[in-house]
Amino acid sequence: MKSKITKLSLTLLVVSLLLAACGSITFLPGQIHTEQKAPIVAAPEQAQPQTNSNSGAAPSLSSYETALENIYSQVNPAVVSIRVVQRDTSASNSNNNPFSNIPGFPNFFFGTPGQDNNQPAVPQYSQALGSGFVWNKDGYIVTNNHVVNGANKIEVKFADGTALPAKLIGTDPDSDLAVVKVDNPGFTLSPITLSNTRAVKVGQVAVAIGNPFGLENTMTVGIVSALGRTLPASETTTNGTSFSIPDIIQTDASINPGNSGGPLVDDQGGLIGVNTAIESSSNSNSGVGFAIPSTIVSRVVPELISKGKYEHPYLGISGTSITPDIATTMKLDATQRGALIEEIVPNGPADKAGLQGSDRQVTIDGETINVGGDVITAINGNSVKSMDDIIAYLADQTDIGQKVKLTILRADQEKSVDITLEARPAKTETTQTNTTTNSQNPVWLGIAGQPLTPEINKEMNLPTDQTGILIEQVQSGGPADQAGMHGSFKPVLINGQRVLIGGDVITAIDETSITNFDDLQAYLQNAKPGQQVKLTILRDGSEQTLSATLAEHP
Repeated sequence: MKSKITKLSLTLLVVSLLLAACGSITFLPGQIHTEQKAPIVAAPEQAQPQTNSNSGAAPSLSSYETALENIYSQVNPAVVSIRVVQRDTSASNSNNNPFSNIPGFPNFFFGTPGQDNNQPAVPQYSQALGSGFVWNKDGYIVTNNHVVNGANKIEVKFADGTALPAKLIGTDPDSDLAVVKVDNPGFTLSPITLSNTRAVKVGQVAVAIGNPFGLENTMTVGIVSALGRTLPASETTTNGTSFSIPDIIQTDASINPGNSGGPLVDDQGGLIGVNTAIESSSNSNSGVGFAIPSTIVSRVVPELISKGKYEHPYLGISGTSITPDIATTMKLDATQRGALIEEIVPNGPADKAGLQGSDRQVTIDGETINVGGDVITAINGNSVKSMDDIIAYLADQTDIGQKVKLTILRADQEKSVDITLEARPAKTETTQTNTTTNSQNPVWLGIAGQPLTPEINKEMNLPTDQTGILIEQVQSGGPADQAGMHGSFKPVLINGQRVLIGGDVITAIDETSITNFDDLQAYLQNAKPGQQVKLTILRDGSEQTLSATLAEHP
């Protein structure tokens, strides 16, 4: 299956994990699976007939049904469907959309049936459907960033069928949240009620209301399956650093294409999360959905309304969680927990405070691991057991300019370091780094991807030491597209991150070995538009050769 980037396509989070999405998703009605989630019923002893109305027995099934009806009647007026339109000048086949399991990812419809392909290209439009909810009576609507990102037109449809144009107010790709606004609706809006995510427990009822497959005002019910998950943010910084969204709620309430941006509520109808992604191999609900917690929503949305953006506190490190193998390699106790600093961003807060990153590499179970850096064991006195703890604390408990105290292990000695947090650096213009669209290069290949890793090789049944560039997306109409290159289409979880795999792997260009984007860009630096190059690729594990004609940047 070929993956194509369109200049105006909506992109995610997930993958991955998988946007958008996000997980990834189509928005217009498609094939609807008939499988239904079994209703939650009372425990057997609660389901027995009551012989005495004053016996103190647990509520009956009818009481549970009434509770769900009340939740729907309370929340549904606040839920909206969102339709976005984008102008696109390329032709594509909507059936080749690889991102169909990220809720809210667009479904493209290009051209007109029977159109003569020899005629000059006519600008086409893509449409997408997502969900959202009313934030306040002033007309502000909350949804996912990947639902409205790049939209030329936004339309909001309320529960009573009223459809109104909306304008984009603010976006935050790092939390996959966005705010749009409708003016003068002509009726009183019904804002959603916020609940405290910190009080959410695994096992409690979770209710999703939204627009799956374009089926408006649909409610599904499940439970909170897990807490504290992380999802990758959809953008990276100018230096290539990527971030994660912490404290994600996992639920088995059915979340499908089009649910993105809709609310996940508790048994009182209070917002506990914003549905944003699913993990699925079938492009529809498989019982693993993810929602951005209301604690993040309550911090980000007011800033988007007032400033149009949200600035996140930033340490300037990248790292990983300590494992027993890593601890043993670093001559620490095998039970040691914490976050190992692998890299320090130059001139970032951690660099200014004198923190140290990893200084050597070791091989553990066939995988190359960076070790030797400082190990963070606490932040402001709060225990750190993993890298996720750092991410969650920064997002939930800190502000830009705040000073935090890190407790670290360095050479098996405990130290305390004070760091003043700064704002995360600016984003790149696209959601991918390491692409051949670097403006410093005179030519353009039109791909986005990432270097192979042992984990990716394992998922793609390649040798562990295989090197090359995995193509994640192919720019529509670009040189790689015209050469017939394939992008990735299969979402997998690797180290908790959603990654798309299955695309072509570039291993050489004109017989020059390619192991990463630096190699490819160095070669293209000396190339010229119109020059033909021979690309050696791996497709489904077999080596092939393709010819591509390089072009100028669009």
